[in-house]
Amino acid sequence: MRWLSFVRNGRSTYGYVVVDEAGIEGVVDVGAKAEYPTLRQAIAAQALETLPASCGDQTDLPLEGLEYAPTITDPAKILCVGLNYKEHQEETGRGGEGFPTVFVRFAAAQMGHLQPMVRPIESATLDFEGEIAMIIGKAGRRINRSNALSHVAGFGIYNDGSVREYQRQTSQFTPGKNFSNTGGFGPWMMTMDEIGDLSQMEITTRLNGEVMQHAQANMLVHGFGELIEYCSTFIDLEPGDVIVTGTPGGVGAARKPPVFMDDGDQIEVEVKPIGILRNPVVGEN
Repeated sequence: MRWLSFVRNGRSTYGYVVVDEAGIEGVVDVGAKAEYPTLRQAIAAQALETLPASCGDQTDLPLEGLEYAPTITDPAKILCVGLNYKEHQEETGRGGEGFPTVFVRFAAAQMGHLQPMVRPIESATLDFEGEIAMIIGKAGRRINRSNALSHVAGFGIYNDGSVREYQRQTSQFTPGKNFSNTGGFGPWMMTMDEIGDLSQMEITTRLNGEVMQHAQANMLVHGFGELIEYCSTFIDLEPGDVIVTGTPGGVGAARKPPVFMDDGDQIEVEVKPIGILRNPVVGEN
């Protein structure tokens, strides 16, 4: 099932995608029907399996023209993993310590599918990082990787837009990862039963239609279970937390000459079988 957050008549809400007999996709507005105001709260209540039975399959609005919000609008934590593909380690000359590189992104820096990714006035080095996002479904601390996936609600798509100039000003690169409207998250979360073999998820980043990055999940240096085990060692994971699992090689900063995003560009990240996250790029005035 595909769960998403969106804005309807100025109201933040969430729901799931339904395909009717004619093959037309629509959305059931669960936020208007259920007691849980956000998708994160519905996940925390362990209600994703029961809500479709009570909310039904009659769509409330079409998918086309939807105003998307970040898949999880109010996560307690967004933990991002850097340098988690060998090719990206090689192109940056970093990584390989044997432990995941973890930094944080804030929810206020996110935007949804089809919403503008903003190149800030302070820098012309806005770069793309297509990634698979893992959404926590069940709380835990010191989770063993052998049963880590039982703590996952589903997977989504992330573009960890990075302002390289600010990322590299010091050894701590949080500023470059948190400019407003640089973290694309969407269009939805797909539950694991619909994905199938997680290792075969395939990620492709395209800038103006040209392939920039391509990899499969089985190429991750630190896999999904290991990331949950590691992150839950130093902090409690909560329902709705997001672990952004790393970007493949091919980022713009490592290219010769470098390729950065600017006003008028379109960036998209496809993760098969989840879907496509697409954002226009605009320059901040």
